[in-house]
Amino acid sequence: MKKSLYKIAAMALSVSILSACTKLDEETFGSLSPTTYYRTEAEALSSVVGVYQLLSQVSNINDPWRIAEFGTDEFLVPGRASGGWYDASNIEIIRHKVTPANATSGRAWLYIFQEIGTANAVLESLNASPNAENLKVQIAETRALRAYGYFYAMDFWGNVPLVTVARIDPNNLPATTKRAEIFNFVETEMKAALNDLPSVKTVNKAAYYPRFTKEAIFSALAMLYLNAEVYTGTQQWAKAIAMCDSVINTGAYSLEAEVADNFKSTNKKSFKEVIASFSVDPSKNAGNNQFILYTQHALDKEKYNLPFTPANGYSTFQEALDRYESQDKRRGLIEYGPQTYLDGTPLRMANGQQLVLVPVKDLVSAEDNEGYKVLKYTPVGTAWSGYNADNDLILTRYADILLTKAEAIFRSSGSNIEALNLVNQVRQRSNASTLTALTLKNIEEERARELIWEGHRRRDMIRFGSYFNSTWTFKTGTTEAFRALYPIPSEQITANPKLEQNNGYPRQ
Repeated sequence: MKKSLYKIAAMALSVSILSACTKLDEETFGSLSPTTYYRTEAEALSSVVGVYQLLSQVSNINDPWRIAEFGTDEFLVPGRASGGWYDASNIEIIRHKVTPANATSGRAWLYIFQEIGTANAVLESLNASPNAENLKVQIAETRALRAYGYFYAMDFWGNVPLVTVARIDPNNLPATTKRAEIFNFVETEMKAALNDLPSVKTVNKAAYYPRFTKEAIFSALAMLYLNAEVYTGTQQWAKAIAMCDSVINTGAYSLEAEVADNFKSTNKKSFKEVIASFSVDPSKNAGNNQFILYTQHALDKEKYNLPFTPANGYSTFQEALDRYESQDKRRGLIEYGPQTYLDGTPLRMANGQQLVLVPVKDLVSAEDNEGYKVLKYTPVGTAWSGYNADNDLILTRYADILLTKAEAIFRSSGSNIEALNLVNQVRQRSNASTLTALTLKNIEEERARELIWEGHRRRDMIRFGSYFNSTWTFKTGTTEAFRALYPIPSEQITANPKLEQNNGYPRQ
């Protein structure tokens, strides 16, 4: 099955629903018409996988992932004194000063809506096929993928246009839809997809990997309900708990021995903990993983015997490191201080001195040794195609489900003992000390430790309030409540004047 998924990297239909191109290219669409193409499930899947690949931007190094991490206390990209990496748009987000002209947010919008538009096109074709009755699973997958895209659009920008057709009339552009209505759409579409998706218990897990199962969508709904109060003003803790239980009660998932096992290239298809992910095989032009390229120090080329020189961009803060106890194994996923080869030999710079990674001191002009590195996608055992790694990209894993259930129980005044046990189950895997009591702060910090750089932190900080009230390096004051949403990109309002700017941001 995974081999089938790799074949279609170039098959995705590129549709950006709010760009100048408001309809699919007729010739391309004709070549993939439902009557001539979707005769078998394999042919249908070849287009669906293109939507998976577009959604993978939320887990890869690109702008949708970046805007989920920028502005938090676990991710920054400083400009370098040696040249490179300075980006005023990124620094705006880091300092909580985003404007509608922000280029990083603008690109993220394009990526998210390209995924949504492509899903719309594929759905229209699948539903129009004479073979549609036999394509229910592929249709359900695509509905879930589109709903996932709208989840991120709602999470980032709140009030966005809701479009479910592939072609938009340029004389009748879509208006803004309120965030609560987008929430309802996402919920409805995901629940509908559940009807036709298989459970992980009814398929060969390794052969079906990495396609969505019911459990992947239960997990997405758990995340949706956990944040329902932020999105709609109404708490939905009980629903979040129910969705977590729908995953837990299958007995199909468990924690890996080590957190790092979830991110190893050598562990593909045999994951015990991963619930949803995106397969990567750059040797077949089927996606890539560039976390090592974008993150690691240049000298890590020697440390890990890499076929390229890393770019020394992505970094984390001292505050992120300080969350871990000294014996917590997860602390070892952050590279800081004196650096060594894998055998313990000092890793030395050209001047003969050992490389020592220190916290970022200058956001605009940092020295090359400034910035700690998060190393979840280990290069050990990875197969490389140039600077592209083949580590699969993780979307959801079982540890998140345990922590989501713990938080929902605690917030709904349920069993604090059960919530405490769930949090300790995650902590004990990494040799962290056992907690004897639980607070919301404990839960937030445990999510930060466990899920660092997995695209959750901004959403979590908004839900817990620390995004607004806490301070950390380069963020020294409180943040206005309206900045829980990114502004609608100015170029989108220029292209479609029916769109309304989010409150707090300047109108055009």
